[in-house]
Amino acid sequence: MNFATADLCDKYKDKLQVLQTPLNSYGGVKSFSGEIVTIKLDNNNHDLVKMLRDEKGYGKVAVVDVGQAFYAVVGDNLMGFAHNNGWAGIVINGFVRDTKITKTIPVGLMAIGTTPRKSFENNPSKRDIELNFGGVSFKNGDYLYADEDGVIISDTKLI
Repeated sequence: MNFATADLCDKYKDKLQVLQTPLNSYGGVKSFSGEIVTIKLDNNNHDLVKMLRDEKGYGKVAVVDVGQAFYAVVGDNLMGFAHNNGWAGIVINGFVRDTKITKTIPVGLMAIGTTPRKSFENNPSKRDIELNFGGVSFKNGDYLYADEDGVIISDTKLI
């Protein structure tokens, strides 16, 4: 599926939200899209691990909010799980690691930046809730489109 977020913004200007937080690409594909599945983490990625490892993604995009906490949420292992289970991509309001490897795995991965540090806390997460960051509301069932120009959200499938 070929698309450009700039073209989608031009065509559907009144129907889209545009993420205002600049994210960097750390995955093996530069553009990706899919239905959103949300998860809010609190200094622990255990439930995200279970989701990517144990659930079929069916071309969906995991949107992860950690409130920009400075620890790596995703690395090579989680990207491998995402790829094996058919997730199209992961968008994180936070950080990643193992990027030398994640950039070789054919799954989209966007995050604020990198850090080698991970969290060892064990706190509960919240799934399938509305997330708000970067001036955008992310809801389960909405659609996300991402490329080198940015991330856009639509409440309907555009392509």
